[in-house]
Amino acid sequence: MSTIFGFGHNATLIVWALVSIAFLVILIAKFKWNPFVTLLLAALALGFLAGMQPAAIIKSVTGGLGGTLGTIAIVIGLGTMLGKMMAESGGAERIATTLVDLFGEKRVHWAMMVVGFIVGIPVFFEVGVILLIPIVFIVARKTRMSLLQIGIPVLAGLSTVHGLVPPHPAPMIAIDAYKADLGKTILYSLIVGLPTAILAGPLFGRFIGARIAVEPPAKLAEQFASAGERKLPGFGITLFTILLPVMLMLIGSIANILDREATSGLTVFCEFIGNEVIALLIAVVFSFFSLGFARGFSKEDVSRFASECLAPTATIILIIGAGGAFKQVLIDSGVGNAIAAIATSAHVNIIFFAWFIAALIRVATGSATIAMTTAAGIVAPILAQTPGANVELTVLATGAGSLILSHVNDAGFWMVKEFFNMSVPQTLKSWTVMETILSVVGLMLILLLSMAV
Repeated sequence: MSTIFGFGHNATLIVWALVSIAFLVILIAKFKWNPFVTLLLAALALGFLAGMQPAAIIKSVTGGLGGTLGTIAIVIGLGTMLGKMMAESGGAERIATTLVDLFGEKRVHWAMMVVGFIVGIPVFFEVGVILLIPIVFIVARKTRMSLLQIGIPVLAGLSTVHGLVPPHPAPMIAIDAYKADLGKTILYSLIVGLPTAILAGPLFGRFIGARIAVEPPAKLAEQFASAGERKLPGFGITLFTILLPVMLMLIGSIANILDREATSGLTVFCEFIGNEVIALLIAVVFSFFSLGFARGFSKEDVSRFASECLAPTATIILIIGAGGAFKQVLIDSGVGNAIAAIATSAHVNIIFFAWFIAALIRVATGSATIAMTTAAGIVAPILAQTPGANVELTVLATGAGSLILSHVNDAGFWMVKEFFNMSVPQTLKSWTVMETILSVVGLMLILLLSMAV
């Protein structure tokens, strides 16, 4: 079944991928099937349609699920504990209250974009969502604004940094592959990234928030809710607690940039504490003291908070894992390579070419990091033979392409869907459109900037 209707092998693979995605969307959106089960079925169906051997399909499914959850499950667990401590202590309410007082209710969504942008610099997207989701819930409740009007700017800030702004690990992949200048890339990324995040964040968030009304998942909203009238912790200690993992990850990123070969013990130590799992673990333990014992909670209270907050995340973790399984079958079946092979036959502007390759691989595999890594490998030799090309802008174009059209094969899609309690169509209309705005507007600004530098 590897070829149909006389199409070449690559075109056939793409057709089967589209069929499996359509099958997935219809079963979940129209027939309300459980997303975890449906994602696994879609992954198996695609594997058979693409001509994979049964044993290889099972290996892809289990490997993709396990590989995705290897880090994310720990991150979600630790991040939820940190969010629970912020909620029970009143820390999340303190940050929300301070933001509302400082910026005013009508402008607080702009502040949320800035928070997402700053927090996202050293952390992966999933970590940023986990850290900030309690604040999103409480700010939306206190301002009585749409959850999406508050949440979309945060997501836009996090996602923009993920694709465009060094020293985030994803852009660093392309910087290394293209031999780009780090300083110039950072400068250009801010010139491109900030207006892009503004358009896709506060502006689009206000538009879509007025059209899609959603409420937080009841159990998560309950555990992140305020516990009545109480004296709130100080803004400084609360902010330090939530930014502690961000600072540790930033230390790790800087150490890696300054000493890429990790020749000193200090670099090894900084990279260790800068790992997202270790950084979050340190922050959670610190929160037990700063937002737990220091607030008068007993050791039994702190233990109970850490235990009871995990139950609502079980479904989210399974769905994200199944999304990883589907993504891995897409990769192992050759769909990503098929798209890349078709795209490389085109002769276009190198900046647009880098964006286009990354965009196609992103749509096929669902991973921005894989899209950037694969596209960098394809584009690098072509870029080396293109005299006069702006290497730094090509890095940004690759990053912008890796953000486009997040859909059902992306673990981030399911994370956003579950945390914001949306249906698949609602997630496509909000999150997917936001990601596409980031990608397309980013490309347009990159092309404009290429005319001036």
